[in-house]
Amino acid sequence: MSQISPVVAQKSPIQAVLEEGETYAWCACGHSKTQPFCDGSHKPYGLAPVVFTAEKSGEHWLCGCKRTGTAPSCDGSHKSL
Repeated sequence: MSQISPVVAQKSPIQAVLEEGETYAWCACGHSKTQPFCDGSHKPYGLAPVVFTAEKSGEHWLCGCKRTGTAPSCDGSHKSL
């Protein structure tokens, strides 16, 4: 299976409230219905989620365009879409 480019879920970051020490799976394919988190929709596309552990509790801005170089965090890549 060849790898497919992710689709843009939205052209702005997605606010998420995370808990320190909790593990999350950020959607890297753009197909999840539970953005910005993975719901397993990536399976037909060959794009795995990014699994990460929150370093601190509170508001975080996660990438919605799926073009970030600092996954899962937004790096402003959506500004060039």
